[in-house]
Amino acid sequence: MNNEKILLVDDELDILEFLDYNLTKEGFNVSICSNGKDAIEVAKKEIPDLIILDVMMPEMDGIETCHELRETEGLENVLIAFLSARGEDYSQVAGFDAGADDYITKPIKPRLLVSRVKAILRRRYAPEDILVSEQTGSIRIDREKYLVYKEDQEYSLPKKEYELLALLLSKPGKVFTRDVILERIWGGEVIVGDRTIDVHIRKLREKFGDNCIKTIKGVGYKFKN
Repeated sequence: MNNEKILLVDDELDILEFLDYNLTKEGFNVSICSNGKDAIEVAKKEIPDLIILDVMMPEMDGIETCHELRETEGLENVLIAFLSARGEDYSQVAGFDAGADDYITKPIKPRLLVSRVKAILRRRYAPEDILVSEQTGSIRIDREKYLVYKEDQEYSLPKKEYELLALLLSKPGKVFTRDVILERIWGGEVIVGDRTIDVHIRKLREKFGDNCIKTIKGVGYKFKN
């Protein structure tokens, strides 16, 4: 049985019932909310392991909710997945830009839903074999505090951005293929959006400079030493 806590947020009762039934049956501890504002308050109290958000909701939509969750102390690294009927590229990019860890499109069959949820929850644990250099150039990582420093500036990165930067920094100059990045950071069994890596690379470049990570066309990425 699973002990993980999952918070479901959707304004459609039938969707909430479907999700609640299938996840509770698997042993997850499920809470439900029908809007983003309530979800933030519940999340502060319960600190769930995973929050599953709809995009289109009244009062505060899923994108807004995700942004606010990521800015709330204690919830910065909680796993967040969107579950939405909106499957367009721009909707998925907006979701990842807001700080989501995954984006699942409706409709989804119960067994696949449970499989995806379990795969997402496995991401809570950083790959143990990533050996991060204490310092590479002007960038330094404090593994205990989960912080990154560039010169005198401190950065608290979302979990996936931190892990991706840590992987690239573990071997400066080495090219990591997209397949290896997906396997090491997101897990080989997880189907993520095609643009997931690109969105996270773009965010790292925005923080640490366009030239810190080099794209090797058709292959992958490397950290420039």
